[in-house]
Formats: sequence, C-alpha cells, structure tokens
Amino acid sequence: MSNTEQSPVVWSPSDDTLKNCQMGRFQGWLEQQGFGPFADYHALHKWSIDNLETFWQKVWDYCGLVCETPADKVLGKREMPGAEWFPGMKLNFAANLLRLADGEHADREAVVAYCETRPVLRRTYAQLKADTGALEAFLRNKGIQQGDRVAGVVTNGYEALVGMLAATSLGAIWSSASPDFGVGAILDRFGQIEPAALIVVNGYGYGGKVFKRQDDFAGLIDGLPTLRCVVSIEQLPGEPAIAGDKVTHWNDALAEGQGQAPSFTPLPPDHPVYILYSSGTTGKPKCIVHGNAGLLVNHAKELMLHGDVGPDDRFLYFTTCGWMMWNWQASALLTGAAVITIDGSPGYPDLNHLWQVVADEKVTHYGTSARFIAGCRKAELAPAKSLDLDALRVVFSTGSPLLPEDYDWVYSDGAPDVLLGSIAGGTDICGCFVGSTPLLPVRRGEIQCRFLGVDAVAYGDDGKPVSSGRGELVCRQPLPSMPVSFWDDPGDERYKDAYFSTFPDVWAHGDFIEFTEHGGAIIYGRSDATLNPGGVRIGTAEIYRQVETVAEVKDSLVVGRQIEGDVEVVLLVVPADGQALTDDLRKNLKTRIRQGASPRHVPKHIIEVPDIPYTRSGKKVELAVARLINGSSRADNRDALANPEALDRIGECLDKAGLLPKEA
Repeated sequence: MSNTEQSPVVWSPSDDTLKNCQMGRFQGWLEQQGFGPFADYHALHKWSIDNLETFWQKVWDYCGLVCETPADKVLGKREMPGAEWFPGMKLNFAANLLRLADGEHADREAVVAYCETRPVLRRTYAQLKADTGALEAFLRNKGIQQGDRVAGVVTNGYEALVGMLAATSLGAIWSSASPDFGVGAILDRFGQIEPAALIVVNGYGYGGKVFKRQDDFAGLIDGLPTLRCVVSIEQLPGEPAIAGDKVTHWNDALAEGQGQAPSFTPLPPDHPVYILYSSGTTGKPKCIVHGNAGLLVNHAKELMLHGDVGPDDRFLYFTTCGWMMWNWQASALLTGAAVITIDGSPGYPDLNHLWQVVADEKVTHYGTSARFIAGCRKAELAPAKSLDLDALRVVFSTGSPLLPEDYDWVYSDGAPDVLLGSIAGGTDICGCFVGSTPLLPVRRGEIQCRFLGVDAVAYGDDGKPVSSGRGELVCRQPLPSMPVSFWDDPGDERYKDAYFSTFPDVWAHGDFIEFTEHGGAIIYGRSDATLNPGGVRIGTAEIYRQVETVAEVKDSLVVGRQIEGDVEVVLLVVPADGQALTDDLRKNLKTRIRQGASPRHVPKHIIEVPDIPYTRSGKKVELAVARLINGSSRADNRDALANPEALDRIGECLDKAGLLPKEA
C-alpha cells in the first residue's frame, strides 16, 4: 500500500487561504523580486535550502524584524557546528517582541492570562511595554547587567513574559522552570548557570488544589548564593510571600521602576537570550544556550509564515515555563497577536475547559499536546458540536506523534474546519524541523512538510539519505536557532557529542523518521528508544499507534528487554478506569499490533502497571524503564520526572513478572 493510500487528505487550503495567508504572500513577494516562480510549497522549500543566505535575509526583511546595526552578511561561517549567523549585527530580542507596542497597536490586548488562583488578567501592548521598562529599571538598580542570568520559577502568565522581556531588554539571559519542579530539580538547572536575579511565585494552583511553596523556595534561594535580588509574585493571593532579605514583592519592584522605558540594549547576534534544559532524566540537565538573532528569525518564520499568525490573531498554546513551547509562545508577541496564557491543569474543572476558553476568547490559533487530543478522543468530547469555534483556524499539536485516529477526532468532533498542524522539533533548536504550512493539504497521520530553510532528510546507518522508508532525522545545513553553545562546555565537547558524533558535520536529532512520497513526514519515536527485535529496527510510536486507540487502554509504554543477544518487546499497559488487563485484552492487543504493524512488533510480554512515568514536559520516559528492565547501573534523575513514583511501581510489577535481572 502506498503512502498516499495510507494517508487520505483530511483538510485542503481554500483558494483564499493560498492567496492571503502570510506564506502565500511571502511567496508572491519573492516572485515579484525575480525569485521562482514556485510551482508549489515543495519548490519554495527547495529554493530555501539551495539559497540559504538569501532565504534567511528575505525572512528577516519580510517579517519586519528590527536591528540597530545591519549584518555584514547572513552567514559568516557555515560549517556545523560553529555556523556564524548575521555577523556584525546589533539587535535586541525584546525590542522585536515589543515592536508593535507603540502607535495604533498600543491599546490592543497583548496578554490575557488565565489562572486557577487569580482572576483573568488583561494587559495591552502599551501596558506590557511599560511594565517591562519598570522591571528592567528595578533589576538595573539591583546591579543586574548584560550577561547576567535572570531565572524564573514562574507559572505561564503575565509576569513570566514581563520578566523575560525586562531581562532580555537589558541584555541579561532568561531561564525559567515550572513551580511544580522539586527544589533539587531546579537547583540541578539554575545551580549550573549561577543566576544573579530570581523571579519566583509563592505557590501555584493545579487541578483545583493549592500548592504553597514558600518554605521550599526559601530553601531554593539559600541554594543559589550568586543571587543579588529576588522578586516574589503573589500567585496565591493572601498567602505570604517568599521570606528573605533579598526579596521584593512584584508590585513594589514595578513601582520602584515605574515610568522608565525599556533600554532595548543592542547586542551581538550570538549573545545568549535563553538558556533551556534537556529533560535531565539521566543526570544533570544539559544547559542549552540560544542566541539572539538566530532564535528570533527562526521563530518569525515558524509563527508568521508556517503558523500564519498575525496582528489580528489570538494565540493560545497550553504549556508550562519549563517547556520550550513557552519560549515559542512568547515569540508570538512579535506578530502583534494577543497571547492567551493558561496556568493550571488542562483537565480542570473538566477536559472541555480549554476548548471553552478557545471559544470565549475567540482564539484563532490553539496549541496543545498530542496526549491532550488523545484524551479528548477517549473521553468522546465533542467541542465542535457544543461550542462556537468559528474563529479557530489552526490547531497545533506537539510533544509526541499524533495518532491517525486523533486526526479523525479533530476533523469529526474537535474542530473540523481547522488546519491541524502537527509540529516536531525540540528544545535543542527551540523550534521545529517539520510541521505545518497553509499551502498544503493535511493528510491523516502525517506531518505536512519540512520547514522552510530546513535541510532535513532521513539517514541510514551508512550516513547516506534513504531513498524510501525510515531513518535518523538529520539536518545537513545550519539552522539559525541551533544552539550557540552549551553552558560551561569548554571546547564545545558536550555540544559536539550531543548532535554531531553520529554523522560528521551533520546534525543528528535523535528521532526515527520517514519522509513520504508527497513530502510529508511520519515520526516513529526517539531513535535512542528504537527497538531491534531480530535485528529489525522499529519505532515505539508504531506500537503506540495500535495500542492507544483501544478503549480499554488508558496509557502504555514500550521497551526492549535484552536477552541472549536479541531483544524482546515488552509492553506496559495502564488499563482504562474500570478495566483490567485480561487474557482477552492481551490477545486483542497482540492481534491489533500484528495486523496494524507487523509480527516483529508483537510484544513478548504485556504487563499491567498502575502508571507511566513522564517528564515534566509531558514525554514518556522510555529510557529509564529500559535501564530498569536491563539492569543498568546508570542512575536516573528522579527530580526530572513529573511522577517518579511510577518507576517504583513499574519495578515492582516487572519483578513480580520475573522480568528484572537478578542483580537489579
């Protein structure tokens, strides 16, 4: 069966969309300048990677990005690692995100912040700019200067955006974590980067419960001796602030700097703007440093061209401040859109809550996780039939591969008229390699395309592109948002090892991927979690596609158990509420996997477990379970997990089933 037969078209762009979406206008603008003509999106993509420097300069110009001093050229050096983007340029990241905060746009909504513990907060672009200037002045008064790190233990709301903008305006480096992290997990991150300032909440609300963190975060402050000041946000109204000599209340900090405009300090193009972190499940997280100009121009391309986000739009991405999607969401400010933030549980008071906010706020672009969409499908939610979603044009999904059945749900009961944009990339590039475009149809179970300017292909083990089928996702040419470095990594040794040790001079991302005959993509899971039963390479996502559409299954996880020189596939299953893993269900699952995937995919063992471990950004933790079942002595960083107790319970279940090594 061909890919086309497997992947029917479930959405097509209208003539109006093709002509008037921002990517369509960008294509026409290029053609007016003598480039092209471009027969279709794929021709535009080929031009973008064949003419890398021209393409990125045109993105900069078309998206109206601003700088104090223009670049001497687009690429000073183009080898990887070590590509040098926009040498000679001086710019400010915050100046670009607030470029529409003056003039006729000033009184438009910039941020609408929803929260479980406080009333909805609405702020205009003018107010956002004023508060940014006030907080920057406060930080300067406390001695914070260019190159210092400003860390935030913050919820996804207004204060996090102000904190980031104030820090990046003065030339400091922003780094954030979610307040549900344990103190140990936060210190594993911030302890490495030695922040000079900390912005911190006194607690948070989640799922209708209140979590007070004053004592915990007072201990966090003690563990960060480089701090010169702390700003405490009253996330829990009426509860005490964080105690300490260095602490100033949020409102007092803004009052102290009131009336001061942001400085928008011009900085070199590779000056760090963000420090993000790997998941840290196998030790201390890697501190990934992203540069000023590269991140900006890539986010402009992704949000304005691929996402079709503009000044009349309303953009909501459900995320926490410990996930790169928060940074991606923050960059939507550069489009002039209203950014709708949500802090709390996506399932509280019920699964319909986020869809209700989308309807109430007339959201045009809604982003969520594949896991949330699957949850809506399993709960038989039907927001399309109960809510007014007429304003909604795009639904983004990321975090894990989106199942074909979840496309079915979106186009029947979810939001039938939208472009369903499954996007995939990572914290490593704070962006995407593959994803959506308004110029192409959406096919069931497929990501639409490679992104413009991204020379992504699938490599075989021989380091050559595969002509068909699956391989390692690699990027053969530099991308502006590739990290400028890892923090405290002399000689870039860890950086090179992370991305360039598999194939010389080529970025290996760590995903197992197939590019289809019509230019789409299917991701089969992390390549480091790929299974090899009988020497045949299979992706864990291929098994999830079969298992997680079964009504009796709530969640699952697949690992390989090494035995006698081969690999046994082990499937862990969390039954749905009121269900149990019976012999009939085991038989049904094996039959489904055999018919839907192949006999090689059929698990040797299917074990019932009470819970599946996840990272704090919502990704299944396959490797930690694989190490457990294979008796690895490598320690896991339990603080990096959202639910570390799940590992203990799985260990008990595997031990009971006789699947743990005797020495484990």
